[in-house]
Amino acid sequence: MTDTFTVVDPASGRPLTEVALASVEETDRAIEAAQEAFAHWRSVAPGERAAVLRRFGDLVDAHVEELAELEVRNAGHTLANARWEAGNVRDCLHYYAGAPERLFGRQIPVAGGTDLTFHEPLGVVGIIVPWNFPMPILGWGVAPALAAGNTVVLKPAELTPLTAVRIAELGREAGLPEGVFTVLPGKGSVVGERFVTHPLVRKVTFTGSTEVGKRIMAGCAEQVKRVTLELGGKSSNIVFADADLAAAAASAPYAVFDNAGQDCCARSRILVERSAHDEFLSLLEPAVSGLKVLDPADPDSEMGPLISAEQRRRVQGYLDDVEVAFAGTTPGGDGFWVPPSVVLADDPAAPIWREEVFGPVVAVMPFDDEAHAVELANDTEYGLSGSIFTSDLGRGLRVARAVEAGNLSVNSHAAVRYWTPFGGYKQSGLGRELGPDAPQAFTEEKNVFIAH
Repeated sequence: MTDTFTVVDPASGRPLTEVALASVEETDRAIEAAQEAFAHWRSVAPGERAAVLRRFGDLVDAHVEELAELEVRNAGHTLANARWEAGNVRDCLHYYAGAPERLFGRQIPVAGGTDLTFHEPLGVVGIIVPWNFPMPILGWGVAPALAAGNTVVLKPAELTPLTAVRIAELGREAGLPEGVFTVLPGKGSVVGERFVTHPLVRKVTFTGSTEVGKRIMAGCAEQVKRVTLELGGKSSNIVFADADLAAAAASAPYAVFDNAGQDCCARSRILVERSAHDEFLSLLEPAVSGLKVLDPADPDSEMGPLISAEQRRRVQGYLDDVEVAFAGTTPGGDGFWVPPSVVLADDPAAPIWREEVFGPVVAVMPFDDEAHAVELANDTEYGLSGSIFTSDLGRGLRVARAVEAGNLSVNSHAAVRYWTPFGGYKQSGLGRELGPDAPQAFTEEKNVFIAH
């Protein structure tokens, strides 16, 4: 009997559908089929691979609204965000459609012959996608892996499999051969574990918690299997007194409450120069209270629910232990709602300041000077993202260079662009995704010497 999982609408708490979960045997068959397909896909002419990826992107583009509406119901994302996320899959496919014809090797001058390098695909790649951004993170892995000539088996999160299944159907319609891109809904302890242990899977990419990422890395080490990890975060939004405080306060809610705070890049710690602390809070409060927390299907909604009752309990547990300075509202009902909440922090050791809440909660703490700001920002096991607001661009660059994080913005909260590298320092991950070099992360570099 096939195990199933009930997919729930987080805005209402009501069941959406039942999804069959892949077994170990089904996972093995999919991996073996991907290995068979690899022999063909890697030999497809680069221009033909590029054409398939372009058609794939075009089909996603034609179904953006369908995919967005599916994500609104399955993941509780606002309609505006879900449309952007579906468009991001399209954009990644189109961007990396240019890669097959640009995976250049090199000719290296040597004595006695000619030396050449080649970028060759790895084989079967296992991609494990989280529930917080099911579509974009699918695109970040699938597009460059396929462009480099690999085949892909992908495990979506149990909670949010629906868009991945639909996107795989569009890939087949675009002309991807059988076995080149397979989606396997299932448990991490079954499908994800098999990606790690199966010898035919040559690389695993994982986005999720640092705790699980450590276990995946340890398992992959047993086979010296390549791994890319994008893990947790506790990012800082550093606001200096000389910044445009109104702009910084107006933008801060979107830097942390977007996707209800379920974002590894969320700027969940706001560091404000002490002389500007009270003024900043006076500007932040109306920005938070004005946030439109509505049914995510409402086009005006700016924040939706948390993904599950379990996640709501976890986030509420943090709020029960602190005093909330001010908060927004929620529409109530049976969905998994928590209001956007602001906490004033004065203890760098407090759990609300140090731990990844992964919900709509932000802590605000004053700092004394530039060195103190950098010290507070770096006093964390994580290092994924962050923002710096200042009118002194020299200081902005200086602080950005000093903060131990992989993706930083000055006078902005933009952290992710598909054409620039993305990844973390310290326990926020290993390796980089996106950017022009991403396909190379799915290849082996081979060196060939030809004697004269």
